[in-house]
Amino acid sequence: MLSARPQQPPPVDPAVKIVELKQANLLYKRADFEAQILKDSVVFYHEGAYMYCDSAYLFERTNSFEAFSNVRMEQGDTIFVYGDYLHYDGNTRLARLRNNIRMEDRQVTLFTDSLNYDRAANLGYYFDGGMLVDEKNELTSFWGQYDPVSKDALFIDSVKLINEDFTLFADSLKYNTESKVADILGPSTILSDSGFIKTSRGWYNTDTDDARLFDRSEIYSNDSTKVLIGDTIHYNRATGQGEVFGRMYLEDLKQKAILRGNYGTYNEKTEYGMATDSAYAIDYSQKDSLFLHGDTLKMIADSTYKNIYAYYNVRFYRNDIQGVCDSMSFVQRDSLLSLHGNPVIWNEGNQILGNRIDIYLNDSTIEKAHVRDYALAIQDRQVTGQYNQISGRDLKAFFTEGELRHVLVEGNAESLYYLVEEDSARTVIGLNKTESAYLSMDFMNDELEKLKLWSSTQAVTTPLSQLKPEESKLKGFMWLDYLRPLHKMDIFRRNERQGADSEVQAPRRFSRDDAAQ
Repeated sequence: MLSARPQQPPPVDPAVKIVELKQANLLYKRADFEAQILKDSVVFYHEGAYMYCDSAYLFERTNSFEAFSNVRMEQGDTIFVYGDYLHYDGNTRLARLRNNIRMEDRQVTLFTDSLNYDRAANLGYYFDGGMLVDEKNELTSFWGQYDPVSKDALFIDSVKLINEDFTLFADSLKYNTESKVADILGPSTILSDSGFIKTSRGWYNTDTDDARLFDRSEIYSNDSTKVLIGDTIHYNRATGQGEVFGRMYLEDLKQKAILRGNYGTYNEKTEYGMATDSAYAIDYSQKDSLFLHGDTLKMIADSTYKNIYAYYNVRFYRNDIQGVCDSMSFVQRDSLLSLHGNPVIWNEGNQILGNRIDIYLNDSTIEKAHVRDYALAIQDRQVTGQYNQISGRDLKAFFTEGELRHVLVEGNAESLYYLVEEDSARTVIGLNKTESAYLSMDFMNDELEKLKLWSSTQAVTTPLSQLKPEESKLKGFMWLDYLRPLHKMDIFRRNERQGADSEVQAPRRFSRDDAAQ
């Protein structure tokens, strides 16, 4: 075993330490070669790091060396680097390692064929493909760097993070081997059995499965039939729970429904969604789409059907029917809309209000409306001040191709109907008023075809010339057309009278007493 000391004077800069040759079994120098040639059990030392190899060239003038075969570099008891070749510059403290490189930092291992380790900055980086592995994840990329002190790793170009539960593909990614948090710095996709995520900025905790996703990120179900989009999404892949801040968009392609709002939540496991703050829903499962707005909307789905619930200041629009109420539910299985809290609905020139209204839809249009507890139906005759009216405890209205065809009233039935002369002028004869326990009406083209009353009936017709204003309205009469949604985006309009400066009070709540009086 031979030891050697540098033959040349140390570098001019006194702050630069000289590379020390600690050991070599064989040392010699050729006249035509600048370096000392070292063989067998070669050991170098420089500023806290030992470097081992089978053979080496020591360049004393440049304070550097080249190491060959079984290269090992040890820095304290934390960093170990292995490879086939090493070029080390003692002036810059830069180690260039090539071929079969393995850098170990306790529980982290970095594999590559080309690694530069800057000891001054305590930073290792590769530029021709590499892999970093810890107990949770395996990360690969074309270019990467690792800081053993901060535990931060940066990956650029063709980044792939493999976890036992998911795989992340990215253009660029920052990862901390201690916290297990991956910072997403560019367009990325996260794939798992539950679905996939598209995002361009955010972070993902690979230990807890918590994520914060920004810049209109997208979360898809595994069959791509459901998508959740938002400006910012707080998401946990394990629980399936997502919380959205800013322009939430939730679509169920299978159930053909969309839920939107500026804030919302969604659980992909229970298929429960909630939206608020300018919230609205679109159901396009039938030929005519339903547009629905409320202060808060909820949507619950399963493999076959969905339910939608709306609360407070509810407004909805379909081409054939429109309405307002305090709360509403839509049950797809029964094609049923249930309206509660001062509900009012409109169909063409007809208005129906009551304490509760159930609307049955078919694939193309409204099929039936059932008004419970108290009902008041009003038809606008398109003549100023003239309205046909029906009231009672319970009302069923039946429609054909969107047109009112039959009405059945049960309990305390009353009607006011303008009788029209069957002539070319269609002269109004007078106003007919009826009272009975039960009433039914048949309509064609918005005209009364048949009226049937039974059980203790009363009827009287008053000529228009003798009609007093108070006699032309049933008790509780309210024509609320100013509240009516006029188009699909009119669902956001507050219930303000057109042209008025102040908000109109909501219609009063009805009771059985209204029907009895």
